[in-house]
Amino acid sequence: MKSRTLLLVAAGLMPFASAYAPARDVKVIANSSVKTDSISAAELKRVFLEQNNSLEDGSHVEPVLEKDGPVHEAFLQDYLGKTDDDLQTYYRALVFTGRGSMPKQLNSDAEVVAYVARTRGALGYVSTAATADGVKTLAVVHPGNFAQRTLLTTVEPEYPETLKQLGIGGTVRLHLIIAPRGNVEGVEVLGGNPILAESAATAAKRWIYSPTHSRSTLDVTIPFDPH
Repeated sequence: MKSRTLLLVAAGLMPFASAYAPARDVKVIANSSVKTDSISAAELKRVFLEQNNSLEDGSHVEPVLEKDGPVHEAFLQDYLGKTDDDLQTYYRALVFTGRGSMPKQLNSDAEVVAYVARTRGALGYVSTAATADGVKTLAVVHPGNFAQRTLLTTVEPEYPETLKQLGIGGTVRLHLIIAPRGNVEGVEVLGGNPILAESAATAAKRWIYSPTHSRSTLDVTIPFDPH
């Protein structure tokens, strides 16, 4: 299997990429119990406005906010369309009418990360520069936008010799999350022989795409031909 083949297969699927647009210097984080690796901007807004307490994949979620600061202000403006005063008034109205409660509010990125890491279903936000040990970083999807990504550097998957000798091949399908800088930051196997899929995923994590201003996702197909 040639690297050129991989390039053509991956590049041919670029029109199906979905664009991700993170808020300025903000990343959304979740407890490891949350199943999804991405969340739509609309779904994120519904969670923080306490209109929903679960995601489309069924994961229960609990919003966690920072009390103030530039990250907090950027998140509110870009994702909720509210000022902090507006949001606090909104939450007090929910409490007064019995339709909701005041969410957890913490003082710093470090406190948010620590709380989200230990609290099942917690969903919060921190600076993109913050260390996010023990939590998942979710890509935020803005439907209707499209990011064209060109594969610049490819690494050929290793074809296990035993499978090749036995004539076992097939096609592996992968779902990639590509960072703005072009590195592959997440790989999900969509189908194919498990052993070949592991090899394909390991290689895809080392691929480099053209940079853009936003994250994107891409479904790629990798053939393994034993002949």
